[in-house]
Amino acid sequence: MERITQDNFEKLYVDPIEQKQIDHFVCKEMGRQIHRYIKGMSGRKCIMEKFEEQLSKLTEPEKEEAIARYIDLNRKAISGLDFKIVLARAIANYCDTFDYMLEMVNNREKMDFYLKRIRSKYVQYHEVFEENGKFGIKDHHGDVLVSAQFDFLRTCYVYVDDLVTMPIIAQKNGKFGLILPDRKDTVVADFIYDDIHLRDEPPYFEAFIGRKKVRL
Repeated sequence: MERITQDNFEKLYVDPIEQKQIDHFVCKEMGRQIHRYIKGMSGRKCIMEKFEEQLSKLTEPEKEEAIARYIDLNRKAISGLDFKIVLARAIANYCDTFDYMLEMVNNREKMDFYLKRIRSKYVQYHEVFEENGKFGIKDHHGDVLVSAQFDFLRTCYVYVDDLVTMPIIAQKNGKFGLILPDRKDTVVADFIYDDIHLRDEPPYFEAFIGRKKVRL
């Protein structure tokens, strides 16, 4: 009999129906955590409802991806969050008896497997990289989202959004503009500004040409 390890645990030991249901309840719990975060940061019911409305239109894999993207741009949303609590709540929702729940939470290999799975799904941070003195951005897989052709990049961390892709503040040839991290370096605001600042509410960007101020 093959020895169970973390590498083969999923193949040998995890019931696919159980895994699907745990993933489902974890996704609901992560959505609830983001809901609480938005409430704490904005205090506005309409913002929470907007977030919930956007999530409701997505399939479960899309929800997982959207929540991970939100966390990437709002990393304080999981500051202090204990993923063991998230998993325990998911297991409690899945199990139909208290004894079964205890059996699951006391199974170290299974808990370690699901905790690793949660982190891999929801903690997917991008990173800025440098190449030949210029800067670009890679996703958590190492794939290039923004090519290394800019003198400065600032990803936009906002407290609330409607799950749209936020532009990135970039500098090129001494001027600032906005681009999308869409693997195409799509320009959404031309490189004509002396500076661009981030705001906490729409419109999210405030740009300057000399003393002239515009919102983008």
